[in-house]
Amino acid sequence: MRYRNVHLIYFSPTHTSAKIVYAIAEGMGAISMSESDVTREAPDSEEHIDDELTIIAAPVYGGRVAETAAERLRMFRSTYHAPAVPVVLYGNRDYEDALRELCDLVSEQGFVPVAAAAFIGEHSFSREGMPVAEGRPDESDLEQAAAFGRKIIERLEQVSCVESLSALEVRGHFPYREKSPSTPQAPVTDNDACTRCGYCVEVCPTHAISSRDGDLYSDPELCIKCCACVKECPEGARTFDTPYTAMLHKNFSARREPEVFFSRFNPSRVRSSEAETKQR
Repeated sequence: MRYRNVHLIYFSPTHTSAKIVYAIAEGMGAISMSESDVTREAPDSEEHIDDELTIIAAPVYGGRVAETAAERLRMFRSTYHAPAVPVVLYGNRDYEDALRELCDLVSEQGFVPVAAAAFIGEHSFSREGMPVAEGRPDESDLEQAAAFGRKIIERLEQVSCVESLSALEVRGHFPYREKSPSTPQAPVTDNDACTRCGYCVEVCPTHAISSRDGDLYSDPELCIKCCACVKECPEGARTFDTPYTAMLHKNFSARREPEVFFSRFNPSRVRSSEAETKQR
């Protein structure tokens, strides 16, 4: 199979997922590339992708795919089983069941996962003095992402159809780990430092930030703690204080490396597919 058209679908509040999917696509040597960035908004209606190799990426929150990302990714469907590459980005702690969950999600939407990966991005709670995977994905991560993309293309060119590939196996469990109870909390604004530029309002993926009496307020019920507003504020006027940052810095500062997974060629599936074709 030869694929030179690559479609990127990603939810990336702090740009880590976006950086990785672009690096993977670059490694694939795509002739043309289209993207569906669902970070700010979900598509207005269901979108169908049937003739493109598709990279689908989302961040990991608490060992699971971020709920907002999952909701928006379900707006994409493939009727004719387009090959897909699910990718999760996690903050150096663990991705637990998230990659398995994302693979299952894209399969339910009609895609066929042919490879998958878990990469590391700077944790949303990382901050000065208590960094957690600071600056990642870094140059090494991007090089590994490009190499991953090249290897995917090399493997796909060795087979004639996705039906000849075995079911992709990745790390993770089903049933997935239970999500922790929601604890509504949101970043706060230093009104003395804030210039009311409104950039935090623009970057918030859930529209949780609004103006009240001239000051900016974050709704804890809508906030998903992605901390895009904190990292993107040009004045450093947004902060998110949680004791979880100190725990992460203490216990998960050792560098972790990306993990990649590939489907394998399965001759028995080819024979089965050929038999079904003859019966028709």
